[in-house]
Parts: sequence; C-alpha cells; structure tokens
Amino acid sequence: TALGIINRVWQELDNELVASLDAETQVALAWFGSYGFETPKNADLITIANAKNTSIDALFDSGVFLNLHGRTALTPREKLPEGWRPSRDSRLTVWECVQHTARALKAEDGGREAAAGLVAEMGPLATDARALLDRLFRIATDKGWAAEALVYNQLAEEWPHLLDRARA
Repeated sequence: TALGIINRVWQELDNELVASLDAETQVALAWFGSYGFETPKNADLITIANAKNTSIDALFDSGVFLNLHGRTALTPREKLPEGWRPSRDSRLTVWECVQHTARALKAEDGGREAAAGLVAEMGPLATDARALLDRLFRIATDKGWAAEALVYNQLAEEWPHLLDRARA
C-alpha cells in the first residue's frame, strides 16, 4: 500500500513538472520518450504539437526539432548552434537549456566554466532544467539507452558544481 501511495505521489509530481514546462519542451519530452533522437518514418509530430497547444512552426523555430522535409527529429546535441546563449534566445525553452548545457560540458572548447555560464543565464529556468534532466535520465534508463542516460547522469552529477560556479 505504501509503495502504491509513493508511486501515485511521484506520478502527480511528474505531471506537475511537465505541465509547468513550455509547450516546445513538453512536445520534445513526449517525442523523446517514444523515439529518442531517432528519425522515425511514421511519427506524427502534428498530433503531439496539437495536444500541447503549439505549432509545428514553433517547434522548428525554437530549434528543438529539425525539419527534415517530410520527417522530423529532435535536434541532436552535435547539431546545436555553437555560441548559443539563453539570454539571446528569443524562443528559450527548457529543453534547449538542458541540451546546450550537456553539449557545453563535454565540448572541447567548453567544460565546467562554459556550462556554468549557461546555467547562470538561465535564471529561474535552471530549476526546471534540473528537473527535466532527472526526467530525461529516467526515460533513457528505462528505454535502455545507456549512452544517453550517461550524458544526463554526468550532467546531473556536475549540476551542483555548475550552480556554485554560476553564483560566483
């Protein structure tokens, strides 16, 4: 009984997290849970976008998704624009915050300082980014996507250090 109650509370908290995120991040999270960073043949992004009350154009304009002309995929970290800054993004999403920070942390020209700079610019979105990071790790682990889970685990381990550097 106790385990059932705990699981129900976790589900409620998880639903609250998703509902508090921007629409583009909600769509990206739903897509990631089904396809990861793959390019499926018959996925219907329009249906997911409509369910989250956003448009396909908004998803492409935000940089979260790639328009592959007839197919679509989440923008892989290696294809994210270099030099991205949260403070300069006109369509800032929590999804981008997590993915760019993960990329910056491991980039040759990045590291902790670069990643901490992004966290500092996120402002209050850093809290949502951290929560999304945990959710992405759980999805990747549940799906058996070891490499993807490792990315999120490493970022989660670094997050307290990034926050300390961001405050400094």
